[in-house]
Order: sequence, then structure tokens, then C-alpha cells
Amino acid sequence: MNGQKKVILECRVNEYAMRDVNPHVPWTVQELVDEAQRVREAGAAIMHFHARTDDGAPNNRPEVYAEIIERVREKTDILLLPTLGYSSNDDDVRRIRLISRLAERRQTKPDIIPLDTGSINIDQFDAASGTFLCADAVYRNDTATLLYCADEMRARGIKCKFTCWDMGFVRRGVKLLESGRCTRPGYFLFHLTEGPHITGHPATPLAIDALRSVLPQEDCYWSCNCMGGNLLAVAPHVLANGGGLAIGLGDYHYAELGCPTNAQLLERVTALAREAGREIATPDEVRAYFHL
Repeated sequence: MNGQKKVILECRVNEYAMRDVNPHVPWTVQELVDEAQRVREAGAAIMHFHARTDDGAPNNRPEVYAEIIERVREKTDILLLPTLGYSSNDDDVRRIRLISRLAERRQTKPDIIPLDTGSINIDQFDAASGTFLCADAVYRNDTATLLYCADEMRARGIKCKFTCWDMGFVRRGVKLLESGRCTRPGYFLFHLTEGPHITGHPATPLAIDALRSVLPQEDCYWSCNCMGGNLLAVAPHVLANGGGLAIGLGDYHYAELGCPTNAQLLERVTALAREAGREIATPDEVRAYFHL
């Protein structure tokens, strides 16, 4: 796969999104298995997912993730990128205990895992009241913990995707590559934010280009998602400059588009890619490119 020409599509199917705005967010094991098939058919090479309970709460039980992974792989070849747990399961080096359990068996070993390469205040700001909604929320990812996680994943043969909320995250990811702690080519996700989410770069061409400016000129692939806003607004700029797209109801409800499904979002993205003259990468091509 030519990493600069083919588009890697990741579908972020659920995160911690509820169904109060868009009812199509998948939660249960069966819903996630069905969703994997649908988004693969719509063009996704990777599915990022969080296991959830029947009422939408986080579910960090390893056996639930194992069931999801095994059942998805019985149905489709999509690559699987489960969460580490984000704020519901992340405190220190124990954050990868879920992935370590899954990696014990070939049938449940994840293909890729996300590694947020820095710490952040995960605030939200309510413009109507002029107040911060998460004033005490800190997502801690100190460098010592990142090094431990990177070493463990390299030893287990699992690819790390660097989730980058700002430029410092990108620069730290580059150093993880240069030091040999993570495998090349690098995989960088620019985690853009909009709406009430004020941590992270906004979803604008200028912000994307700023993050791109500190990447190595070769041997890496970059992609964008947008938490709290419509990624389609900057998708043409991303596609025109060689990036990939990570889109899904986990990040945003897309109510202005009539509350589409994840598959319908991917259909829009694949149409934009065709307009930009770029092909969509298959899971096998992504596997070969990242040496999974």
C-alpha cells in the first residue's frame, strides 16, 4: 500500500456516546458484531470500539472484549482497535491489563491499540452559562507510563496508534519512533475537537497543517477524527493532503445530517475520497503497510 495515496478509514463506532440524540450508537456485543460487518462493507479497514453494558455504561471486562473480537473475526476481516478504557480504566501502567489479557490468545489479540501520547485537561465549556463542565478532569499519560505501555505492546506484537490532542503529543510520538520504542511506520491520529470540547486543536485546515508540520517527512501515516463536531467539514483538506479519516458516532451525533448510521457516514467519506482521486485501503493492505 502506498501510504500517501490510499485512504485508511477507521470507524469510531461508539466511544462513550449515548443515544439521546442519535439512536444508532451500538452498545451490546451483538450490536458491535453487526456493526463491524456493516462498516467494513462501507469501506472501513479498522474499527475502534468500547465495550458497553446494555444501558450504555463502560464495560471493561476482558471476557466481553474477547467475545466481541472473536465473533467479529468470524464474520469479517476488519482490523480491531479496542480502547484501553480511556478515563474509565486508565490510571497508571495497569491501563493495559485489558490488552495484555486479550493478547494471551491469538484469537483475541488486538491488531492495534490507541496510545494517547500526553496528558490533558479534558474540559468542556458551556457557552450559554459561561461555565466549565469538567473543571477537575485530568487524563494523565505521563511519559514513564507511555514508555512502559510502548515496550509491552512491542513485545506482544501489537501496533500502537498515537492519539494526538495537540502538537506536543505528536512530537512525543515521533520520539517514541526515533527511540525504537514503537514500530515504524508511525500511525498518528490527530484528535481534533469542536463544540463544547476545548482541549485539542480545532477542526480547521490551519490546525491540521500545524500538527502535520512536526511529522517526519516519510515512514508515517496520519489521520484525523473530530470529537464534538462534523469531521466532514475538513475531510476534503485531509484527503487532498494525503491523510486518512477516523469517523463515527462515538465522536459526534451528526444530527444535522439526519442522525445517520456509522455505515452511512462512511459512505459519505468514500464518496469524498473518490472525488479526491484516492482509493480506499483494505484491511489486508493496512496490515501489510503497518507490518501487523
